[in-house]
Amino acid sequence: MTKLTYKKFRQIKSEIRILGIDDSVFTPRTKGKADLIGVVCRGGQWLDGIMRTKVEIDGLDATEKIAKMIKNSPHYAQIRVIMLDGITYAGFNIVDIKELYAKTLLPVITVTREEPSLEDIRKALKNLPYYEKRWKIVKNTGETFKVQTREGEEPVHVQVAGISQSDAEKILKKTSTRSNIPEALRVAHIIASGLAQTKEKE
Repeated sequence: MTKLTYKKFRQIKSEIRILGIDDSVFTPRTKGKADLIGVVCRGGQWLDGIMRTKVEIDGLDATEKIAKMIKNSPHYAQIRVIMLDGITYAGFNIVDIKELYAKTLLPVITVTREEPSLEDIRKALKNLPYYEKRWKIVKNTGETFKVQTREGEEPVHVQVAGISQSDAEKILKKTSTRSNIPEALRVAHIIASGLAQTKEKE
């Protein structure tokens, strides 16, 4: 694995290309796959592209699948930061953000509106195979810190890999243009939700 070092940003441009990733709706505790949608935005204003992959519900392939999706994308060379909606997708398919950074050489920022409860996560993981492996990833993710992305709104809870807290905070503030969540993540959530609704009607 590549040695984990911080990506240093001399200047954070207003049109920095961010990849936001969110998952679609799925049926919990079932066998199958869930869609992950990636949205590339320039700063907090322009949508540049969309990508998609599938991961196992409660599986262990999220890190690998996300890294492969990114590296196979025509947008890979332009992306500067990966943003995730927390570290769990499709139930408890946990993303190892340090490994994702090592595989893509792109800094990773996780963003959640509510502070993750490690105790609740630990209890849930005990009901799944490979508990120790999953729990090790969670504990290795790093400390959570708060960032107030927009004045007058609630702060978000953040974890990082490959980027300093100060640079992450600057990027979050520059790209949270329509809510306290960065635009790439907000749009990824909208598209992923719409995809699930379309499938229900088919």
